[in-house]
Amino acid sequence: MTVDVSARRRRDIIDALCRGAVPSNGLDILAVGLDRFVAATDEDLDRVASGGSVFKAIRGEYGAGKTFFTRWLAERAKRRGFAASEVQISETETPLHRMETVYRRLCEQLATEQFPPSALRPVLDGWIYTLEEDVLAAGGVPEDDAEGLDRAVGELLERRLAGISRSTPGFAAALRAYRSAVAASDAAVAEGLAAWLGGQPHVAANVRRVAGVKGDLDHFGALNALQGLLTVLRDSGHPGLLLVLDEVETLQRVRSDVRDKALNALRQLVDEVHSGRFPGLYLVITGTPAFFDGPQGVQRLTPLAQRLATDFGPDPRWDNPRAVQIRLPGFSIEALVELGIKVRDLYPGSRVAERVDDAYVAELARAVAGRLGGQVGVAPRIFLKKLVADVLDRVDQFDDFDPRLHYALTLRTDELTDVERNAVSADDIELTT
Repeated sequence: MTVDVSARRRRDIIDALCRGAVPSNGLDILAVGLDRFVAATDEDLDRVASGGSVFKAIRGEYGAGKTFFTRWLAERAKRRGFAASEVQISETETPLHRMETVYRRLCEQLATEQFPPSALRPVLDGWIYTLEEDVLAAGGVPEDDAEGLDRAVGELLERRLAGISRSTPGFAAALRAYRSAVAASDAAVAEGLAAWLGGQPHVAANVRRVAGVKGDLDHFGALNALQGLLTVLRDSGHPGLLLVLDEVETLQRVRSDVRDKALNALRQLVDEVHSGRFPGLYLVITGTPAFFDGPQGVQRLTPLAQRLATDFGPDPRWDNPRAVQIRLPGFSIEALVELGIKVRDLYPGSRVAERVDDAYVAELARAVAGRLGGQVGVAPRIFLKKLVADVLDRVDQFDDFDPRLHYALTLRTDELTDVERNAVSADDIELTT
């Protein structure tokens, strides 16, 4: 089968898989078993685009494809004009109970269909450009009247910022000052104000003085800034923001007092989304079943557990994709083989398809899963890494390389994650010195 995709996109996907990483784009090409979620996620995106807000929790064991799912969803959202951001929750760098750090990472990872992270400056500049275009489209000011245009844009800006000014006066003031700095070609002040708007700490006092703002954003200031950012996104042509809080299950491993504060912060955030405080926000968290069902996770805070409660029967086929929690059942061996064939077909070069046929892909998938104790759900990352780096790359480069004759599967301790390593018996791992 020939996959219709650009050479650059192919290379980006192949390079990521070779490193054992989830590709940052092209996930629609690799998607296996996600068709059942398309209708529900599209409904959610429609709701957010029309001014609503959505919260979803994605649950799955290691290897079930949580990161893949959220990045696949982000691609779909960006194709609709959304902005998207993925934030890794971490006790030291991004603690969930300190929203100022979450907001900062959100802005650092902000991306759109046109701009990679961080897309905050292009979004701000696009917002200013849209204001000017809206003024000109109204027909009240000729394009060659620079002074009149500037005044009219300022008046429109004030009207657009009216709502933000009530809840987040500092954010609105920084936006006004940012526009003035851009108009005056004051790059240093514009850069500093963009940093402050993005939640960066330690912005120079003289820059903050221009906007009349004091100090850094705190937890509550960051929540208000998120409201402001959503308004800017909407006014600059982006109907919403998909925000993914990944690896929330790490909360289970932090001190009990920190865990309790983080769970309560998550409960407050879910309530704020459902209350309509953040129109245009699609908030997604990911976690393991142990996080959602175990005593050190969601169940530790009864109000949060009530909000996320979802009934899962024994057969995943009847799971409700519209529920607050979505269960990813993980890979079967058939799905793993299907994914491997998709990657093989994506790889450029006619020799690859000839030497690495469907039967060999299936043999390799079963071999990797077997070495991982038969735990197919743990296998996708290392299987794709082996398929690309050890087999397809060699077939592509060496005319006489035959994987059935010249390749023997080995799993090294230094290429496995902790979960993968625990699935492999000591006798099955090639030790490194």
